[in-house]
Amino acid sequence: MLNIRDLKIDISSLGSKMLLTDVQPAYEYKDGKRTDNIAGYRYEVALASHNLDKLNVRIDGKQLMDAPQDGFAMVVFDGLEVRAYQRDDQICFAAKATGIAPAGGKTT
Repeated sequence: MLNIRDLKIDISSLGSKMLLTDVQPAYEYKDGKRTDNIAGYRYEVALASHNLDKLNVRIDGKQLMDAPQDGFAMVVFDGLEVRAYQRDDQICFAAKATGIAPAGGKTT
C-alpha cells in the first residue's frame, strides 16, 4: 500500500519567494524524549505563492542565518526536500535542507 510518507513534494510548487521570519533550535530526541542537545535549526519561511503559509525547514548542524530583526528576509535553500505526513486526521509537511542563504547569495 502506498504510504504518504514515501511521496516527495515538488519544491517548485512552493513558489520562488520564501521569506525567512524566524529561526529556532531543533533538539535531538532519544527514546522519544527531547534532550538538551541542539541537532540543528528550524528556519521558518512564509511562502509568498501560498498566501504566506508557513513552512519550517530543518537544517542539521550549526546555525547558518539569524532571524531577521525587522520582519523578513528573502532566502533560498540548498538541497530542499519536502514530505507530507498524516497526524491524526491532518496532512502535515516536513522539510529539510542542507543550506540556506539570502536570495541572490550563495547557499552555505
